Order: sequence, then C-alpha cells, then structure tokens
Amino acid sequence: MSASNEITGLLKAWAGGDPNALDRLTPLVHDELRRLAARRMRRERPGHTLQTTALINEAYLRLAAVRELDWKDRAHFFSISAQLMRRILIDGARARSAEKRGGRGQRVAHSLAFNFDEIADTSQRSEELIALDDALLALAQLDPRKTEVVELRFFGGLSVEETAQVLGVSPQTVMRDWKLARAWLMHELTSLQKPG
Repeated sequence: MSASNEITGLLKAWAGGDPNALDRLTPLVHDELRRLAARRMRRERPGHTLQTTALINEAYLRLAAVRELDWKDRAHFFSISAQLMRRILIDGARARSAEKRGGRGQRVAHSLAFNFDEIADTSQRSEELIALDDALLALAQLDPRKTEVVELRFFGGLSVEETAQVLGVSPQTVMRDWKLARAWLMHELTSLQKPG
C-alpha cells in the first residue's frame, strides 16, 4: 500500500473512532508537517516566540480535537493542517497586536510594501497578517479555491506543484489562481489604507 493510501486509510479509521489510528498516523505525517511548519516559520521574524516544533505541537493538538471531520485523503489532511497553522499564527498575531495596544485591539493600517513572498520584518507584521486574514475571509466568500491556494502556498509553504496535487488541479490553474488572488488581495489591502 502506498504511503498516501495508508494515510487516507488511517484518517478514515480515525474519523470512524479507531483510537489507535492517530497514533499510527502521526509518524507518517510528522515529517511533512515539520516541513510545512519550517517553511512557514522561515517567514516569521527572528526571535519569534513560536518555534517550528511548537507550531507542529499546537497543530497536532488542534488536529486531535477534530473528531467529526470526514477526512477525504492525504491532500485533505494537509490542507486542514495548513488552515490550522494559519489560525495559530493569526491568533498569535491578534494577541500580540492587542497586547501592544493595551488590549484595545485597534486596527493599524498595514504597509503598502506588503509582499506575499516575503513579509518585511517590521513592527507592523502582526497587523499585516491580521489584515491579510481579514481579506482572505472576504475572498473565501467570492472564490474558496483561490483562498485555498493562498492558504496552502503562503501559510502552508507548499510549492505550486504541491498545491496543485492537494487541490486536484493543474499547476497552471494554481498559478492563475495565485496571481488573481494576489492581485485581488493587494487591491483589498490597499483599499483599507484609503481614508473614508
């Protein structure tokens, strides 16, 4: 049985209530989750309080709490994992932002230099991630697949080819969605800075 089929089988067993399935699944997905987390953490500022291992552990804890999900396959698992990593990082950014403002949580406009490939290491990084998250929520209402492409590439650290495999589309479709999503998000984020 291929690793992908074994992962899918264990996911279905886990969803079906097999208490040992998660224990057997963990070693099969650990290296891939570590790679995803390491890619994501490379984009964080130096000295970030959350390290790769902590991000993986937090993702495992949140995955273990997911009981009623109908796992489709390996790709679905890694898509959900990327979403969880996004939530963990955004939750941390929101907490840091609120703490810096004495708990008031007011919005600070992000830098126009916001770059999806490499966010500049600035004091506004938390606000940029929060603004991106808000814009992604809006994009999800219009085009869920484009949101998934951004999530998998930006938050999950997947390549174009890996993203195509997860979504079951061609690499050309991923590139087209990536370019359109980036343009839409940049427009959305830029409009947040305009007065009134």
